[in-house]
This record gives sequence, C-alpha cells and structure tokens, in this order.
Amino acid sequence: MELSAVAPVLLALKLDNIALIDALDLEFSPGLTVLTGETGAGKSLLLDSLDVLLGGEVPRSLLRHGQDQARIEGYFTVHEAVSLLLAQRGLGATGHRRSELVVTRRLYRRGGRISSRGRINGVGVNRRTLLELRPLLIELTVQGQTRTLGRQVQQRRWLDGFGDLSHQQALNRVAAAHEAWVRHRSDLDRLRAERKDLEQRWQERTRMLADLQEAALVDPRELATLKRNQDRLAHALRLKQGSWFVVQTIQEPLPDQVAALDLLGRAEGELQALVTVDPTLQPLLQRLQHAQGEVEGVAIALQDYGQELDSHPQALSDLQERIAQLQRLERRYGQSLAELVDRRNELETAATELDRDVRQQRVEQEERAAHHQLCQACGELRECRRRAADRLVADLMEVLRPMGLEQMRFAVDLRPQPPGEHGSEQVCFLFSANPGEAMAPLGDVASGGEMSRFLLSLKACLIRADLPVTLLFDEIDSGVSGRVSAAMAQLLHRLAHRHQVFCVTHQPLVAARADHHFRVTRHMGEGRTRTRVTALTTVADREDELAQLAGGDRTEARRYAAGLLRNRP
Repeated sequence: MELSAVAPVLLALKLDNIALIDALDLEFSPGLTVLTGETGAGKSLLLDSLDVLLGGEVPRSLLRHGQDQARIEGYFTVHEAVSLLLAQRGLGATGHRRSELVVTRRLYRRGGRISSRGRINGVGVNRRTLLELRPLLIELTVQGQTRTLGRQVQQRRWLDGFGDLSHQQALNRVAAAHEAWVRHRSDLDRLRAERKDLEQRWQERTRMLADLQEAALVDPRELATLKRNQDRLAHALRLKQGSWFVVQTIQEPLPDQVAALDLLGRAEGELQALVTVDPTLQPLLQRLQHAQGEVEGVAIALQDYGQELDSHPQALSDLQERIAQLQRLERRYGQSLAELVDRRNELETAATELDRDVRQQRVEQEERAAHHQLCQACGELRECRRRAADRLVADLMEVLRPMGLEQMRFAVDLRPQPPGEHGSEQVCFLFSANPGEAMAPLGDVASGGEMSRFLLSLKACLIRADLPVTLLFDEIDSGVSGRVSAAMAQLLHRLAHRHQVFCVTHQPLVAARADHHFRVTRHMGEGRTRTRVTALTTVADREDELAQLAGGDRTEARRYAAGLLRNRP
C-alpha cells in the first residue's frame, strides 16, 4: 500500500500502572493500525487511555489496583491548527524536537477518589485546555459513543469542506463581509454611545445654565458684599442707637447736656472776636468753621442712616436668602461665585444644538450597506451549501449500500439564523436508521452498530474536509456479516490514505487490510493479571492471528488467513 505523505498524528504512547498494564511503550506509524485479541484482554485500554489523556473522564478502574499513581503520555506531530492553539495558550513545542507535541496526564489516588494533572510540553495545563486540544489530535468512535458527530459546528465544517472552489470563495466573501459589517456596526455603536454621553452632558450644562441665569449673577464680588451687609443688618439696633447718640451729641443733646454744634458755635464767636484784634488768626477761624460744617454733615448723614435702617425691616431676611442661594450654587457645582459667573457667560455663548446628526446618518448608511452585502454573501453561500448537501447525501448513500444500510436515510437541514461570520443558517445532519422512523438530528439518535458504520461511511465521504487527526474506532464492526466487514475494511483502508487510523476489531477481513498489526494478550503471573501488546511484523505471525480471529478448523483458518494477506491491495 502506498501511504499518504500526511504524517501520523500519534507517534508514541507510554503507559504506567494503567489497569492491567504495568508499563507499556509503543511507537506508531502512518496508515491503518489494528489491535486484535481475545475479549477482555485489554484492547480498548489503549483507546481509553488516549481518551483520558486528552481530557476524558477518568474511570476509577483505570488506575492499576494497588497503585497510587499512574501516567499516560502521548507524542504527537504538530500541524498548523495545533501550533495556533499552542501559541494562543502560550505553550511552545519541545526544545529538542519542535515538530513534536508531548501531552502527559498523571493520575493520583487519594483516599476514595482519583485526581489528575495534565501537562503540555512540560507546562501544567487544566482539563479544559486538554479538551480544546483534543479535536485537533484524535477522533474516538465506539459503539454507543460519537464524540463530535452531533455537534452542529462540526457538521457545518464538514459540509463546507465538502464544497467546491466556488463554495470556498463564498465562505471567504461571507467572512470578509461580516468583518466589514462588524467594523461599521462598532463605529455606529461607538458614535451612538458618544452622542448619548454628549446629550447627557448637554442636559447637565443646560440645567446648570438655567440655574445660573435664574440666580441673575452679575457681580463676582456680590457674595462678599452681601456678607458685609448681613453683618450690618444683623446689628441694626446697635447701629441705630449709636448713630442717634452721635446725632444727639452733635446737635440734639439731652436737657442737661450741651450740643457739640452749640459748643463749636460759641468757640466760633470767641475766635471771631479774637480775629478783630489779631487778623492773623483768620485761617484758624476758617478751619474751625469748616470743621463745624463737617460735624454738621456727619449728624445729617447719621440721621439718614438711622432712617434707612428703620425703613427696610425685611432687608436682613432677603439678604440672608440671597446669600444662601449663592452658597448653594457654589456647593452644587464646586466652583466659586466668580467662576460661576464666568461659566454662565461661557454657556450662554456656546452652541445650543448637537452637531453630530450628519455624521451619524452617514455611519448608519454605511452600516446598512455593509449588512446588505453580508446578506447577499450569505445568500450565495446558502446556495453553495445546498448543492454541497445534495452531493454529500448522494455520495453517502452510495457508500452506505455495501455496508448493509440500504434502508438508512440521511439529509442535511439548513436552518435559517441571523447572518453571521459563518453564514445565515445552521447546518444540521438528520438521520433515520429504519423505514417509517422520523428523521432526527444526528446527535439525538441512539448510537449503535448502525451509527458506527454510518460514521465510518460519513468520514470516508468527508475525508477531504477533515483535519489529519488520528481516527480511533473501537469494535465498530462487531456483529456484521462478511460482506459488510469487507466493505468496512475497504473504507478504513481508504481513510488511512489521509488519516492515521486505529481500529479494535474481531474481523479477519478488517485486520488483513491493516498496515500495522498489534496483538493484545492477557497473562497471569505472580498472582497478577497483566496485559501485553505485541507488534506482529512477520507474515507468519499475522497469519496465525488472523486464523485465531476466523476460528473453525485450524488448517482451513490458516489457509483462509494466508489468502487474505496475499490478496490484500
């Protein structure tokens, strides 16, 4: 057989203290590898170990009885998808062989429970990371268990991989159109958020301007002036008494007192008499007359002052209310009165309307145009998927006939959904095993022998769409006829041209088509049961194992086995 140039994904597997296995170190190669042996020998342990290695649940029975620790270690090749995931998780390749990936999972028994720790290239990782890596490395199929078949994301990827060049171009156009639409949508969302923020700030500014205009702010020193007036009015009685005392002292003395103006008048008369004697005293007389006028002016002013205090009984209350108003504005906006006056002037001269309507309308038009282009691209992709679905159904039904599944029905349902980066429909595989049964989503259908054969047939049809992962099949040929067994062997052989394929089988027809053959046996010794795995590298060893699988007369079985190996393609 001429093998594909695609490198095997699984290079080696090492097991320590796994169930019936003390220690095991196996190396693998490209092509189809089969594992055969008696029931209960431990054939499925290898596949179970790979399942656990890449994030599967850990059965309590997997850790060897009497041991507290176990180890599963796998060596894999690194292809582009694996390298991308490792880079995203900060996990590099091993230093000595950058093309290899080393995955380790250690198991620990603590009391009645089993715990585990995973490592990738020597770096500790959690189970979630192992599960992310898993679909890039292996695909496990057993009767009653299909890991990824029911996932619509996987079904969509398979269908798209089955498409022709125009299908791939439609996928690229959808991805580009979605990226453009998302970019315009983000611009629109950002602009709307900015506008909302501006409107909120504008409302705050409008309220502030209304408050400041209502307060009729004019003089930035008004508050200081008001506080001085407040002090004056607060002591009105004292000021009235004092001012009237001065007035009385100057011009209206009590009956037993002499007014200051009277005394000044007497002094003026006396000084005038002296001037007639000595004219040089004339300047002093003038100064005294001037002082007399100033004193009289003071008395008149104080009279007016006292009358003003009497004529505004509400002045203090009004003044205190104004002070409180101005202080509230200072506290509310965290600015002094002088700053508030400046802010009022600024707001009055600012624009009164938002200037973003034109820009928003332009971005909305661009967003609608981008969404229209996305819808158009999705429509083209939908037609491509319909054509690919028709071809896939036709090809699959052709493959299913020799598998003994002539009555099985299969369809691809394209269910509408909002346009996105993967198109405007969900891809759902529908399946019915028997006539008269309604078709149901593949992931909801009970698994069994038919499902395993169906999956093998589907993978043979989708071989171009799959990543070159390792395919693991556990006894999917159980209970089938010789004719069906031969058809399954042919499909497995076909898959092995692109994928590394492992198959646990009891069928000599399947085992004969393998490129590599391992025999799994169980041995007793020292009171313990142990599983051994032996590579069958000679024709004689393989003939012997195939004869064991065929059963019946030993001579006839050996002749039958030799014919199978001689006639294999």
